[in-house]
Amino acid sequence: MSIEPKTLKDAIKEVREKSAKRNFNQTIELIINLKDIDMKQPEGRIQERIELPHPLGKKVSVCVLADGDMALRARRGGADLVLESSEIQSLSTDKKRQRQIAKTMDVFIASAPLMPLVGRALGGILGPRGKMPVPVPPTANIEQEIERQKRFVLVRARNQPILQCRIGTENMSDDEIAENVQTIVRRITARLKKGIKNVDAIYLKTTMGHPVKISI
Repeated sequence: MSIEPKTLKDAIKEVREKSAKRNFNQTIELIINLKDIDMKQPEGRIQERIELPHPLGKKVSVCVLADGDMALRARRGGADLVLESSEIQSLSTDKKRQRQIAKTMDVFIASAPLMPLVGRALGGILGPRGKMPVPVPPTANIEQEIERQKRFVLVRARNQPILQCRIGTENMSDDEIAENVQTIVRRITARLKKGIKNVDAIYLKTTMGHPVKISI
């Protein structure tokens, strides 16, 4: 299911008009209210990592867990943090450092052979946050993977039938924002048992602005 393009563009225009000017580049958020969903059933436990056609417009911090050549390439490729196996092992007993890394890093990528170690050492802190690493082969083009992962967004419902995520920033074009919104809406409605019938309402808002309802 897609939103009618003109309807979406009108909503984006209204979001911009209703947003007070700030001295920072505000995030634009998408909110999807669901209905007729049992949050205790698998259908209600929605957690999707969705690749967007356009980057979010703000810095996305990437942590790579790897050894040897892959670790070296990750550092050269723009990773914000690289953890090798010895460091991962030491983190298993350092809960404060675990929490700090889980809070400051948005995306985690791991060399596939290290996943068992990562699971033991960091699974307890990353799993509940929806930040378990994306496994890739040691020979993967980690530079490209780092850039690709910056286009992903996590969309999930926790205790309430509400999905909320950032889909861009004010300085992005209307077309870029619209394409990101459509990508998420199509993916989520395809995931829902009754499709669009499980959607109660869809809203857009800026960080400091009021929600604008999109007609569906």
